[in-house]
Amino acid sequence: MAPQIHDSGRGERVKRGEYSRFEHKLRERWVELRDETSEALSRSDNETYADIAGRVSDLEDQSLADLLVDVNMAEVTRDVQEIRSIERALKRIALGTYGVCVSCGQPIEPERLEAHPTANRCATCQRAYEHDHATAPTPRL
Repeated sequence: MAPQIHDSGRGERVKRGEYSRFEHKLRERWVELRDETSEALSRSDNETYADIAGRVSDLEDQSLADLLVDVNMAEVTRDVQEIRSIERALKRIALGTYGVCVSCGQPIEPERLEAHPTANRCATCQRAYEHDHATAPTPRL
């Protein structure tokens, strides 16, 4: 069976057979993130807030201890979110819908997939999505 070709009307042509390298790239990143997350969680088990706070001598040190714990958890949260994005992209590959924009149904630009293999929207739809879901800045008091 010949690979399916999608033409977005913008001149880009995406061959579905080319997605195997994206799958390999996604799986490599998934393993990397899994290892980083495991390491970070292991560190946090070994060095809990109480341990860090117990070594501090003043409020500035306590603030730093709070920050270190928050940064560690933020890194884990970010990595878990990326792992979920990778898993969704791998599912799209398995379903044969990888590289197709979830908003407009047109092919996602190959350059975009190269830069962001987990992308599920074309650049135009992603900009519109970000505009529609942007949060207003909180006013300063």
